[in-house]
Order: sequence, then structure tokens, then C-alpha cells
Amino acid sequence: MFRYKTFNRLKTMIMFVAVLFMMMFLTGRLIYLMIFCSEYYGQKAEDLHERERDIKAARGKIIDSTGVVLAANKTVCTISVIHNQITDPEAVISALTKELGLSEEKVRARVEKVSSIERIKSNVDKETGEKIRAYGLSGIKVDEDYKRYYPFDTLASKVLGFTGGDNQGIIGLEVKYDEYLQGTNGKILTLTDARGVEIENAGESRLDPVDGNNLHISLDYNIQMYAEQAAKKALEQKQADSVSIIVMNPSNGELMAMVNVPEFNLNDPFTLNYEPNGAVSEEEKQNLLNGMWRNQCINDTYEPGSTFKIITTTAALEEGVVSLSDQFFCPGYITVEDRRIHCHKRTGHGAEDFTHGIMNSCNPVFIDVGLRVGPERFYDYFGSLGLLKKTGIDLPGEAATIMHSKENIGLVELATMSFGQSFQITPIQLVTTVSSIINGGTRITPHFGVSVRDGEGNLVKELEYETTEGIVSKETSNTVRYLLDQVVSEGGGKNAKIAGYSIGGKTATSQTLPRSAHKYISSFLGFAPVDDPQVLALVIINNPQGIYYGGTIAAPVAKEIFENILPYLNIPYDEKAAAEMESGLAE
Repeated sequence: MFRYKTFNRLKTMIMFVAVLFMMMFLTGRLIYLMIFCSEYYGQKAEDLHERERDIKAARGKIIDSTGVVLAANKTVCTISVIHNQITDPEAVISALTKELGLSEEKVRARVEKVSSIERIKSNVDKETGEKIRAYGLSGIKVDEDYKRYYPFDTLASKVLGFTGGDNQGIIGLEVKYDEYLQGTNGKILTLTDARGVEIENAGESRLDPVDGNNLHISLDYNIQMYAEQAAKKALEQKQADSVSIIVMNPSNGELMAMVNVPEFNLNDPFTLNYEPNGAVSEEEKQNLLNGMWRNQCINDTYEPGSTFKIITTTAALEEGVVSLSDQFFCPGYITVEDRRIHCHKRTGHGAEDFTHGIMNSCNPVFIDVGLRVGPERFYDYFGSLGLLKKTGIDLPGEAATIMHSKENIGLVELATMSFGQSFQITPIQLVTTVSSIINGGTRITPHFGVSVRDGEGNLVKELEYETTEGIVSKETSNTVRYLLDQVVSEGGGKNAKIAGYSIGGKTATSQTLPRSAHKYISSFLGFAPVDDPQVLALVIINNPQGIYYGGTIAAPVAKEIFENILPYLNIPYDEKAAAEMESGLAE
């Protein structure tokens, strides 16, 4: 009996102690929550009675070198409903169905959905938003928003790029400079009761958005228009697959224009710019859209053909293996190892010096010169001139050079490389490398971005780009400019000649793979003035029908562009040179 009572007392004591410790723990926990966590849980309680809506920030503008706005914003509305605030669901469904052009079934599903806030439609024009607001129906929210707007529709579409539904960049400069353009959204906080209904007269707290900064670029609206006009004309006349044009300042890499026709409508980027053959699946359509958005100037590689003879000339002059007076003989072909490689003139050019070799774009001459340089040194010049790495242009998706590995370059490979075949580069790589040769030997970085500024025009960031000096000697640079002047004034590029202006350049006609398809790329690269290059242009016509020689069809396109932009850029007109040219034509 005694032991039983002792056991009960011990049990009671243990329970008492346990309860005491439990109460002490709960008391301590309560003190901790009330004192040390009061701010945190107070905020949580407040949040339960707040509803949050975004205020979209205006995206920064993209502005050309003359102040023309190429990408702006249009005020639109986002229409939403708050389920707990709707007092007349049928009226809300009827109004939204009528004004938004949506099916009643779709609107009803969203209106009847129990959620804190349900978006019905975004990017609604402001006029429609005002009509919906005028109904005065409880539970409908009309918030102003911004939609990207491109004033010139198709202008430089593959350069500017476009934004998605969230107003973030998808391609082009829009995505490259998204961090500067996008801004920071604001918020509207509304007090509600426990049921989620807004409390009358409680007001709203507002965090204002911070608009994005403006991007100022080197592209010139007028030069872009001149180039697009010439490209569209060539596309139609030659029934080509596409035409690409790059216009650049060769001294600093600033891009004045970049054309890829056919372009697409930036204000409707998800609609194909042509009618596909038959029905296409969603996956097929997306692949077609990706192709339509592709910027051939930077995303695609090609065999440059005879325009690459500028680089072969540079390597040979730097190595000292050729002089302008060196004599050659072209019978219409040259044999390298066991392979006969033809000149474009099958009957041959006969005896000619190196100057006339480049004027005639003679393949045997350049094969001979390339062999003098040798496989290893020729490959080394690819590296020193920057051809083995990307240019670093400020656009996404730049492709790299496709080149033989050094150990796989034999004499036949070297022979074909010497006149621009058996490897591939991008158009932007070609203009960058040639610019770096003719500007005195400074490797530049091609770019559009110049500066980032706020809405008041204050400088936020000056954009800077890498340069490498001394990639070729000034003597070689001067000689190359002289030779290219001869090509236009008296050689195969004479269709680009303009009275009163000194223009240097080189034509090219290359064949696409597979060779059996008999498809060609015609091109011309030119610059002016010869003594002080201020503008360089590359014209590429992809798969022209009929005559396809670069000197015949691409050089005139470049001439048309230069006729417009040289006076526009205030490049002096040389009346004496014009008179001499006219006199020569008369004779």
C-alpha cells in the first residue's frame, strides 16, 4: 500500500513538472513571437488584407544616330477581374465578351474562377479600356500597361528585334540590351477585408515604376532606308532568295545599316511574311518563324569567293612574297598536285602583273600567291587578322568561321582558300576584317550600341569596344587600298564607279553547296573615299536567277547605295576626277 501511494505521488510529480516545463516553453515561445517576431508576423497579417497589382514600367526607346525613334511604346490596358468583388457576374461577362471580342465561354470561365485576381486580356487598346471602365461594374480592373511599338514596321527588323508578352527582348538589340531597356515595374496595393473585398475609402498605396533607359545606336534611319530600297529592288529584279547589305564606318566599327530582305513586321512578328505551301503544324510554323527572324549577316556563314582575295593580297604583301609588278601567266587554269583548278575566264588572261591579276580577279594568280605564302603562314594570318574568332558584334547568335584545322591544310586546300573557297565566314566577319585592313591596320569591333541615356538625355553609360592596333602595316594598308581603287576604276568592279568619288572594291561570285545545285552568291564589297575610307558597304545577293556575276549584278547595287549616301555623309565631290572620268568615257 505504501509503495502504491509513493508511486502515485511520483507519477503526479512527474506530470506536474512536465506540465510546468510545457507552460514555460509555451510562455517563452509566446514572448519570442510577440517581442522578437512581431514585425514579421504583423507584416504577414497586413499582407493577408492587401491585394497587389503590377504597374508596368515603360521600356526604354531605341534611337538612331540622328534622333529618330526606331522602337517606342504604345499605351495599352490589361483587363482583370477580382472574383470576390463582382456583384453582377452576368453583366461583367456580357460587357467583357462584347468589348474584348472573346467567346462568352472563355470569359465566363475566368470570371467564375475563384482567385484573388484573374487576368482576362492584356495589350488591349486604350480606347477599349476606357469603354470597359465606363460600365462602372464592380470587380473589373482596368490597368494601364505598355506595348512595344515600332514606328516603321519592317525597318531593320532583324537588327532591332522585338519583345514578348512580358515586354522582354526576344531577338536583336532588344534582347542584347534588355538589362538597360526593361526598367523596373511598380505596384498598386489595395486593402481588403477577410473575404478579399476592397475596403471602401481605404485608398491605395502605390510604388511608382522606374522607366527603362534609352539605347542610342549608330544605325542611321536614312542610310538604312537607302540600303533597303536598293536591296528590295535587287531582290525583285533578280528573283533572288534574299539580299543582305551591311554599311559600316571602317575606322571605328559603327554600323550605319544592316539589311536582310525580305524583312518582317516588328509589330506582328509571329505572322509569317509569306504564305507557306499548305497547312503547317505549330512546330513547323515555329521553325519557319525562326528562319524568318534569322539575321543572315551574322547568323549564317558562306564561302566569300573573290572578295576574300583582299585578305590573300594582304597576307602576301605582309610576307613580302609578291610585288605589284610581279609577272604571272594565266592559261585559264592551274594544276596543283593532281588537281586542275580553273579560272573564271576559261580561255585565260594570258600575261599579267599582280595589279592586273587582282583587277581581273584571276584565280591562278591568287593560287600562285597563296602557295608562296604557304599553308602554315596563311593559317597564321587567319588568326592574326581575327578570322578565327567571332567579331564580338553586339547582336546575339553570331556564327563562327568554319575552317580546316591547321594540320589538314594541304596544297589543294590552300589553293582553294586563296580565292575564297573551301571555308566559310559570316558577312560581318568579312566587312570587319577588310575594314581593319584598309583603315591602317586597326582591328575594330562592329557594333550598333553607342550609349545608354535616361529619359532626360543624361548619360548613363558610354558603350566601348575592343580594338587591336597593328594587325597589318600602314604600307600594306595603303597598297591594298590602291589595288582596290584600280579594281573599280579599270577592272572587274567598274560597275560601281561613280563620277566625282574615289571608290575601292572587289567583286565575287561564289557557288553554294552542294555544287551540283548550281546556286550562286553574287557579292560586291566597296568603300569610299579610297584615301580616307569613311564608309564601307557589302552587298550579297543569294541565288539570283539568270546572270549571277558579282561585277554585273551586285556592283550596281552598291553604286546605287553610294550615290545616295556619299552626298548624305558630306563626303566631298571631286569635280576634277569627275571631269576626267567623263572625258575617259567620251573617248
